[in-house]
Amino acid sequence: MTIEIKGKNALVTGANRGIGKAIVEAFLAHGADKVYIAVRDLENTTELVTKYGDKVVPAQVDLSQPESVKALAALAQDVDIVVNNAGVLVPADTLSDNAEEAFTTELEVNVFGLIRMANAFAPVLEARENSAFVQLNSVASIKTFTGITTYSASKAASYSITQGLKEQFSEKGIAVVSVHPGPIATDMTASIGMDEGAEPVATVAEAIIAGLKAGDFHVFPDPVAKEFWGAYQSYATNIIEAPVEGS
Repeated sequence: MTIEIKGKNALVTGANRGIGKAIVEAFLAHGADKVYIAVRDLENTTELVTKYGDKVVPAQVDLSQPESVKALAALAQDVDIVVNNAGVLVPADTLSDNAEEAFTTELEVNVFGLIRMANAFAPVLEARENSAFVQLNSVASIKTFTGITTYSASKAASYSITQGLKEQFSEKGIAVVSVHPGPIATDMTASIGMDEGAEPVATVAEAIIAGLKAGDFHVFPDPVAKEFWGAYQSYATNIIEAPVEGS
């Protein structure tokens, strides 16, 4: 399914900074009519509102709270494209003292938050023509990195959920895109010391727009991610993206 940004209404979670903010700005630059900027703290939307006025609609959401996600969907009934960008990372390895606590926190937002967003917005997107659900995963969803083992595991789970959504949403006429960035210049990347040589956040935003237009399920936006894709593509194309037998 080919989806153009121009003329669409979009919603981006975690929209106030980093990749989320870049997605908002790229969507508007490519002609989106309106973007809901969904954040935990509405005070963090001031910069975008000042810059874009009524082209953006601030909206409060906490992915760890089911009722908050439902309220967001009730507010944004005219959305064509949902980008679930919000996520958390708590540095921990399997043998870390905080491993269980870190993993619980990451699962609550990165996995259960995704499930909540998908369920809340499924009827909204189904009612729209040419709609899409975009999930920000990571290269960490297909390779575990030392220092962020629990985060990698949570992203592997979110990638698995995204694959399931691809099958179920296709029946509803909703495109699904799974985005797998490598090191991107964000606060999260800097917090784990992986920001050296990181790519600009706009790289991810533009790759999402290109992926929607091309009808791609997988998007590996930056040079490091593309190296992963080069090794992973055959499996992904022939196994992950292949039609389910009998469907």
